[in-house]
Amino acid sequence: MSDQTLVFLLISTTFVLFVWGKVRYDMVAFGALIAGTLIGVIPTQEVFSGFGHPAVVIIALVLIISRGLVRSGSVELISSKLAYLISGVRTHIAVMGTVSATLSSIVNNVAALAILMPADTALNKKANRKPSATLMALAFTSILGGMVTMIGTASNVVIATYREGVLDTPYSMFDFAPVGLIVALSGVIFIALFGWRLMPSPKGSNKLDTRPEDVRQYVSNVVIAQDSNFIGQYLSHLDDICDEANVSILGLIRNNERLEGEGFIRNFIINVDDLLILEGSVQGIDEFMKQTKTHYISETESDFEFTHTSLIEAVAPPFSRSIGRTATQLSLLKLRQISLLGISRSGR
Repeated sequence: MSDQTLVFLLISTTFVLFVWGKVRYDMVAFGALIAGTLIGVIPTQEVFSGFGHPAVVIIALVLIISRGLVRSGSVELISSKLAYLISGVRTHIAVMGTVSATLSSIVNNVAALAILMPADTALNKKANRKPSATLMALAFTSILGGMVTMIGTASNVVIATYREGVLDTPYSMFDFAPVGLIVALSGVIFIALFGWRLMPSPKGSNKLDTRPEDVRQYVSNVVIAQDSNFIGQYLSHLDDICDEANVSILGLIRNNERLEGEGFIRNFIINVDDLLILEGSVQGIDEFMKQTKTHYISETESDFEFTHTSLIEAVAPPFSRSIGRTATQLSLLKLRQISLLGISRSGR
């Protein structure tokens, strides 16, 4: 089989995997590199030479700078200042598109998109609107903005590097601006006025699904009755019932001492008159009580002094120091007396 046929098959397979979307893109790309080496179409001594290409190095440096901008909070500050201008989809796309295009010309379109996606999603959530209505427009405007400068897109970096190899002088930072600026400005205006109507609409309503059962959660205290079948068993044996009733056990009170932390209390053996602190819907807590033979605590059953407990939902912004760390590493329970109930990510 000729090298041309092998290269065609390799590229076709890689493209199919990209379209399939079940495998991470970076794994597909790296796998294609290794496969090309194994079948002999890529010289062994040049397998990793591409990682030293100026385009790769420049983009890596730009991503580092972008991360610094995120950690400093400057991008979040700019977005929050512009938030009051946003009233509908059109103004949202116009404002965020302008910010995206401007930022893309400075730091690179991929980095700008990574920075602004969380802000765009948060603004949509605040407006009770699905993010899918504006994310594609954000992607288009970031691409348009990247056309203005040499570092704005990877293709600009590649062509500038190639020109340096041929003519000994690369393109300068703003050589792309005379054409790129006009195209970017025209593109952002078109998308804000007309283009957003041509983009795929989300299925169903464009509003976020705010079902009552997702919001109406309560914290209750129940007592283990004498006839409970779970006396003498580990607290972890209640996991299946908790999952079925959609209830979380926040803590356990025994001998007027409150014990918290899901991982900490799971190995405790259930005793009579133990108090369980539950979080869930009214229906879920009732179902849990039926299956475990527990009942609500009365004033005569315990003299434990309950402190005020609040249920809070928080969002980790891009510059948060908690990113990449576990609840244990943050010492939430030990230092802050905070019990982490769960994490919502991508709607799950």
